[in-house]
Amino acid sequence: MAARVRIQCINKTSRYDPHERISNVGGVNPDGRRWKLTQPEAIRRTENGEFAFYTQDAFGRTADVVVAVSRFGHKYLKTVADGEQPDNLLSLPECPR
Repeated sequence: MAARVRIQCINKTSRYDPHERISNVGGVNPDGRRWKLTQPEAIRRTENGEFAFYTQDAFGRTADVVVAVSRFGHKYLKTVADGEQPDNLLSLPECPR
């Protein structure tokens, strides 16, 4: 069974296409240590069933993160459509470098 992991921050590229904007996702482990994965690594770990990522907003609402494919065939991470704006992932703060 996949470990449920909260994404709390991201790093963005300089690209404007939302399918190519995220370079890294990250968060904090229960022991307080920070973690960070590249988007391709997070996609791989999602697809192989190791992790089930999600986001959580200030009101405690969660949104599952899934792997999607752009019309150009590029895989990227996105939250399941929840009707909320702004985008759950792109609105997260920047991860420490």
